[in-house]
Amino acid sequence: MRTIDARWPLLLGLAAACSSGGGGSAGGAGGSTSGTGGSTSGTGGSTPGAGGSTPGTGGTTAPQGFWDAGSIPAAKNVMMFVFLNRTNGKYADAEVYWSFKSGSLSELHSIAEQASYDMPANSSGRLYVYLCANNDTACASDPSKSKYFDFIEHTIGPTQYNGNTTRVDAFGIKIAMRLHCADGFDDAVGENYATFLEDRALTFQRFIDAVPDEFKPLAQAPHAPYRIVEPGAEGFKVGGPYANYYVSFVDSLWSANALTVAKPGPNGSGLGSYPDLSAAIFRHVGNVAGTFDPNGKLLDKTLWKDSSTFYQAAPADYYARFWHANALGGRAYGFPYDDVGSYSSYMSHANPQYMLVAIGW
Repeated sequence: MRTIDARWPLLLGLAAACSSGGGGSAGGAGGSTSGTGGSTSGTGGSTPGAGGSTPGTGGTTAPQGFWDAGSIPAAKNVMMFVFLNRTNGKYADAEVYWSFKSGSLSELHSIAEQASYDMPANSSGRLYVYLCANNDTACASDPSKSKYFDFIEHTIGPTQYNGNTTRVDAFGIKIAMRLHCADGFDDAVGENYATFLEDRALTFQRFIDAVPDEFKPLAQAPHAPYRIVEPGAEGFKVGGPYANYYVSFVDSLWSANALTVAKPGPNGSGLGSYPDLSAAIFRHVGNVAGTFDPNGKLLDKTLWKDSSTFYQAAPADYYARFWHANALGGRAYGFPYDDVGSYSSYMSHANPQYMLVAIGW
C-alpha cells in the first residue's frame, strides 16, 4: 500500500482536467437518510494500475498513482475492499481508520494495520472512515470517536453490489470509491480529484464563497472545521430563519401544475411519496404548466434530461449544487431524492470483484 504524500501539489495541473457537473442524486442502498436508490452508473474506464487510468467518470482524469492499490488479493467472500490514504501527507496510514459492523462482525483497523477487507454479503451496511492523529486526545483510545469521520453505504448480495457515497447529512471527509466487476465494469464516484488535492480549509472556503448567505453557516463554526452540514441541520430546520426558504417556488410549482397534493413542510420536507416533486423543488425546475399532473405524477419526461438547467435561480439547494460541481462526473447525493434523473453517486452492478476507497483530507 503506497501513500500519496506531499508531492501531490505538483500534480495540480493534472487535476485541472477534472470536470464539474450539474445534476444530482443520492442513493439509499445502505439505509441512511438518503433516498430510495437510483440509477445504474455507466460502464467505463480501465482496470486500476500504477496510475493515470481514467475511470468512467465523465472524462475526468485521475492524478498519477491515485488509484494505485498495488496487488489486490482475490476475495473469498463477495468482494475485496481496499483502503487508500489520499490525505496528501496530512495523516500517516496508522492515523487513517476504517470500520465495519454487521451482525456478529465488528472491524476497526488503521490502513497501516489492515488495508483491505474481504466483504461478505450484508444489507443496509455502512462502512465508516476516520482520521485520528496520534496526538488527538479525543480519539487516541478509540479512533471511532474522532470528529473527522464519514461513511459510505451499501447493500451487497452474494453476486451483486449496490451502494453510494452520500452528502445527504453532511460532508465530513473527502471520499471517492471505485468499483470493479468481473465483466470489466469499472466506475468511480465521490469527490473529484481537484478537491482531493486541495487543503481542507480551501474546500470549506470555496463552499462559503460559492453559496448564498443562507447557506454559508453550514460550513462555519460550530460545524467547521469538522463538518459541512446539510441545510436542515442549520437555519432551514423547523423554526429556523430559513425554514420557509422554498415557499415561493413551491407556490409557483403548485399553481402552474394545479397540484392537489399537500405542500411540503419546512425545508421542502414531507414529500417522500413524490420524489420527482421533491427533486424539482431543490433543483428549482418544473414550475411550468404540464410538468406534473394534479396528483404529482411527472408528465414532462424531459425534465431531468439536462442537468445544466438545475440550480439556476433562487430558491434552490445550493448545498447540493456544490457537491455535484465537485464530484466525479457531477454525480452526488445532496438531498434524499437526489437520485431522481440518474445523477446520483449510486452504483449497482453484478459480480463485483473489488472496491477501492480513497480517503482524503
